[in-house]
Parts: sequence; structure tokens; C-alpha cells
Amino acid sequence: MAQAPDLSVRIAGVPLKNPVMTASGTFGYGREFSLLVDLNRLGGIVVKGLSLEPSRGNPPPRIAETPCGMLNAIGLENVGIEAFAAEKLPYLQTLSTPVWVNIYGKSVEAYARLAERIQEIEGIAGVEVNISCPNVKSGGVAFGVDPQAAHAVIRAVRERTDLPLMAKLSPNVTDITVIARSVVEAGADAVSLINTLTGMAVDVENRRSRIANITGGLSGPAIRPVAVRMVWQAAQAVDVPIVGIGGILTASDALEFLIAGASAVQVGTANFVNPRATLDIIDGIEAYLVRHRFTSLTDVIGSLQW
Repeated sequence: MAQAPDLSVRIAGVPLKNPVMTASGTFGYGREFSLLVDLNRLGGIVVKGLSLEPSRGNPPPRIAETPCGMLNAIGLENVGIEAFAAEKLPYLQTLSTPVWVNIYGKSVEAYARLAERIQEIEGIAGVEVNISCPNVKSGGVAFGVDPQAAHAVIRAVRERTDLPLMAKLSPNVTDITVIARSVVEAGADAVSLINTLTGMAVDVENRRSRIANITGGLSGPAIRPVAVRMVWQAAQAVDVPIVGIGGILTASDALEFLIAGASAVQVGTANFVNPRATLDIIDGIEAYLVRHRFTSLTDVIGSLQW
């Protein structure tokens, strides 16, 4: 009997049994999916974005379906870092799957304080830093669209924690490679991309936006070609592991990112359509490796021909 191919990878030094992670904000705090998904089969769990204090997020409506995608303006609703540590993390610590904490803030100081607190908490494999948030001290411009602001956030987090650090990049920029280089120079051990694209949908009958926030983040299959392109560009620009995100519904979708240079992927919107999408993707990647007679996933990563 032929030996099963090796699906394991390392992201920022963290060993993953396979390259399929969950995307922050689409999988809750993990336990919500436990009756539908064997969480121990996942490569990694990235929990809902956390802030220093609890946040109620934006008023509804906060989600609208679009052609081949979804707009959301949840507003990063979350329980806050202290409630997460006390109420959510104990369950996650019973799993064999590494848990990544996604964090966000509205100032460099807020990110730094979060990192300092996380450093004190046991059972966290790594930190994913969401830099798509508005910088309230610079007129609300997102940290992730300015290389200097992105650098400042990652540097502040790096100085407060020695945990593996992954920067989640915004696609709403002219050149993704500039931002990727900036965060790596600041101390990021890996980068994940892309976050959602800014979009808008209008109800023409009442001439109102379909979400209360007017604009929101576009996710789903509609953004996948953009995401694959940006992952490929980032892979040429930086020498750290890349985690691809954006419209991954199937194993074939995930393999596009891996072949383009990602070492792992995160599954987001697909979880709402098919709660078992992550497991289907793991199985599909393994089947692909067997079909093409690859013994290891590393044979596929970055194998794009041009």
C-alpha cells in the first residue's frame, strides 16, 4: 500500500499537520463549529479578531450577498482579550490544532498593549495582526495601506511578544509588495493575504446601501483571482511563509494559492456555505498529491511555471 503524501508545513516556525487554516471572523472562536467539523484535523484555527475591550461592532444590516461573494461590515465585534482568555481559550487548549489569535487596534499603542497581554497567556501558537483597521490618530486611514504605518504596528507588536507573528495584509493598495516588505522588515515571521476588498451594494428600489455602514468588505469567489495574483507577487518580494486567503471553496481553489507560492491557506466565506469546507479541502489536496504522484506538499508550493 502506497504511503500517504506528507501534507505538513511550517508557518512562522509553527508546525501544521496540513496547510488548511480557518480565516479570522468566519469561524467564530472555533467551538461553534465543533459539532460539524473535527477541529483536530485542521492545520490551524485563527480566531475572530480580538481587541483590548469587548466591541459590539456595527449596527445591522451587516451582511449582504453579492454575485459570487459577500459584503460584510460586522465592525469586528468580539468579546475582548480578557473574556477570550477566560472563556474561549480553555476549550481550544484541549485541541491538537495550533490556535492563532487575530488582533486589531485603532492605535499603535493598542496593538502593543494587546501583544503584551497575549505574551502572558498560555496556549497561543501565534499572533495574526490585522492591519486593515483605521488609524484614529491619522484621520482614519487604515494602517495597512501605508508602509510606514504598517511597519510601526508590526514593530510595536514584535517588541512586546516573541510569539510567531503573521501580518494580515490589505488588498486596498497600489502595490502589495511594498507593504509586504515593510512588515517583514518590521519583524513579521509570515504574511497572510488578502483581507477583504472594499465594496458597496445598493438596493435600487429604496436607493439605500444594503448594509448600514454603506461600504463593507467583499469576500468570496469573486475576489480569488485578485488574491492569487497578490500572493504570487508577495512570494516574489519576501522570503517568509505566505498564507493565501480569498474565495477558497474547493481544493482546486486552495491549490491555486499553493502553486502560486503560498505555504498554507485560510478558508473564510466558504464556511458559511459549507461548514465542512475545510475538511473537504484537506481531502481534496491529498487526493491531488496522490493523483499527481507527489510525496509531499512542498513539491507543489511555489511550483508555478512561467
